[in-house]
Amino acid sequence: MSDVATLPLAPAPGRGKTLRRLARRNKVAAVAGLILLVIIVLSLLAPVLGLSDPVLMSPADRLKPPGEAGLMGTDRFGRDIFARILFGTRISLIVGVAAVLVAAFFGTIIGLIAGYVGRWQEYVSMRVMDVLFSFPSIVLAILIVTIVGAGFPSIVMAIALVQTPIFARIVRGSTLSVKNMEYVHAAEAGGADMGLILRRHILPNVAAPILVQLALSMSGAITMEAALSYLGLGAVPPTPSLGSMLNENRSSMEIAPWTVLYPGLALAVIVLCINMFGDAVRDYMDPRIRKSM
Repeated sequence: MSDVATLPLAPAPGRGKTLRRLARRNKVAAVAGLILLVIIVLSLLAPVLGLSDPVLMSPADRLKPPGEAGLMGTDRFGRDIFARILFGTRISLIVGVAAVLVAAFFGTIIGLIAGYVGRWQEYVSMRVMDVLFSFPSIVLAILIVTIVGAGFPSIVMAIALVQTPIFARIVRGSTLSVKNMEYVHAAEAGGADMGLILRRHILPNVAAPILVQLALSMSGAITMEAALSYLGLGAVPPTPSLGSMLNENRSSMEIAPWTVLYPGLALAVIVLCINMFGDAVRDYMDPRIRKSM
């Protein structure tokens, strides 16, 4: 009996080992994450890669096909499409990350207070979130950008306002289930104030759905930035943006299809990879799936 009791326990798999198992289990998501990493690195290093000036016009080189002038040809102003895609992707990623982080910050605060305090604070804040959520996201974003004016700060503000109700709802729902745990009641009995309880006892236990939503909201933020730029409410020309590139070259689509093919393909690949990677993050955060690995 004592021999059995002294047998060493099997070590729990580390986080790195679990991630490797998840990558083997979902090879498509692993490839998507690798592609996304390459795109991020190339876009961030675009200013030091020695590419052509993405805003410099060259009428003598207009509408040249891929291979004849650059990797992806030139647009109707003679600008290198590959360079503009990398610089435009860089802008889209920066705007998307900034907007999602702002939305997560304010949505988390609203959701924590609404879920923990309850009463009229919960009713008022959730009704405001419902009003924002009832508007079509692109219409609300267009309204905000039209009022504030075009530019990156207004784009970040518009996308963040659209995404905030999503985070507020998720955090509120998680907070409602966590606030009745014994450790929260023990902290309340010990005289801890609301800020300390929310920060130390509730927020760490609702962080998983926030992280998952961060990954999933990125694709929506990048798509919305591209849509606003396509409508002329985003990046101010000649600043490169995937959406503005589609708008600028749509008149040349029949005679030079590469001018819209490559920007559209880049946007589709980025959004698809982010969605696949977000699904993998959600699987990793799901304890039922992690136990089966």
